[in-house]
Amino acid sequence: DASHAKRINRSANEIVEASAAQLNAQRFACGKALRQLGGEKLFVLNHSISAFLDTFSKIKNVDFRDSEGLDELGKLHIDEQDFVELKSMVTFAGSLAGGALAGTAGGALVAFSAYGAAQALAVASTGTAIASLSGAAATNATLAFFGGGSLATGGLGMAGGTVVLGGLVAGPALLVMGFVAGHAAKKELEKARTNKAEAQQVAAQLDTASHQCKAIRRKTWVFYNLLARLDACFLPLVYRMEDIFALEGNDYSQYSLESKRVIASCASVAVSIKVLL
Repeated sequence: DASHAKRINRSANEIVEASAAQLNAQRFACGKALRQLGGEKLFVLNHSISAFLDTFSKIKNVDFRDSEGLDELGKLHIDEQDFVELKSMVTFAGSLAGGALAGTAGGALVAFSAYGAAQALAVASTGTAIASLSGAAATNATLAFFGGGSLATGGLGMAGGTVVLGGLVAGPALLVMGFVAGHAAKKELEKARTNKAEAQQVAAQLDTASHQCKAIRRKTWVFYNLLARLDACFLPLVYRMEDIFALEGNDYSQYSLESKRVIASCASVAVSIKVLL
């Protein structure tokens, strides 16, 4: 019985260790995909979106509602708030890329790929815009945000944010392994069988987490590819808008029909990218 118990416990450990190893591999791949998506978001915000806002904000009398000969513009639902939120996201992206969150950049990219709401990113738990803060206050507010909010508002606070920004964590997987391994020394056969049943249950939970990581990674690549394709369409429109601004001035109402179409298309794609971000 003692020998049998050891074999059962060894098998229980192997079951959990195999599932834990699979989960860690999937976590690593998932984290890599999320970091790449976060990097793509930063690139788009700090380049094409920033260039778009720089020129578009200088154009006056922009009105897509009643443009003669531009029937398709009636289908556009472009809210000025979209551009306000885009500016907030660009500001945040600039501070992230500029090293304002030094020491947490890798984890911040993971978090930035998962958290895209401009309102949440731009406002600290005190109600103050993070973009308006500086130094330690900005870092603390950002850490608290990634921790689910301040302790006072029911979040995990800065400590929780530090954990999130440190990368994806293993959770209970390694603790469970130690728990099951701790029973390996027991010689009672029935307990060993109980251990194996527990190990199989734990392994099933770890396997579920592995499948979740796979699903997140697949979804991440969907967003990454879509964002890259949209940006490839968007950048040439931004260049054309800059040329129009340079040649025809800053009054949209005086633009040619084709120029108005370009500006409208550019704004429409910008809003689509904002939604995706």
